Amino acid sequence: MDIRIKNLFFDRPKVQRAVDAARRRVLSKAGAFVRQEARQSIRKRKGTSPPGRPPYSHVGLLRNLILFGYDERTDSVVIGPLGFRRSNAPNVLEFGGTTVVEKRRRRGKRVRRKVRIAQRAYMGPALEKERPKLPKLWANSVRG
Repeated sequence: MDIRIKNLFFDRPKVQRAVDAARRRVLSKAGAFVRQEARQSIRKRKGTSPPGRPPYSHVGLLRNLILFGYDERTDSVVIGPLGFRRSNAPNVLEFGGTTVVEKRRRRGKRVRRKVRIAQRAYMGPALEKERPKLPKLWANSVRG
């Protein structure tokens, strides 16, 4: 007799599909929660934020461009600012570093200078704040 015991207990493909769907659903919810926390940490205020605190928003560009997406290849969720093609501003704000600032003077003259920006993390603290809530998302997540 060539009967496999494991085939008698449950429909393996159906269980695997349910687990995959639950994983996508939970990771998407986790991404949404972390994104929301990161957006809320960036306050609309004038001036510059103190080093070590999330950056202030003047126009709302950074705050509105924080997005998340489920990556099927790596089976993970990616969260962060998107749409800054020629700028490394989000990276410099998160980790600190140097960048080039351009100011426009009268008569269209532009002046560039290199400045050092202190760390003003917003994504890392958002993840750390939401981390204790993430395991609860898995409770009763597999359906069917």
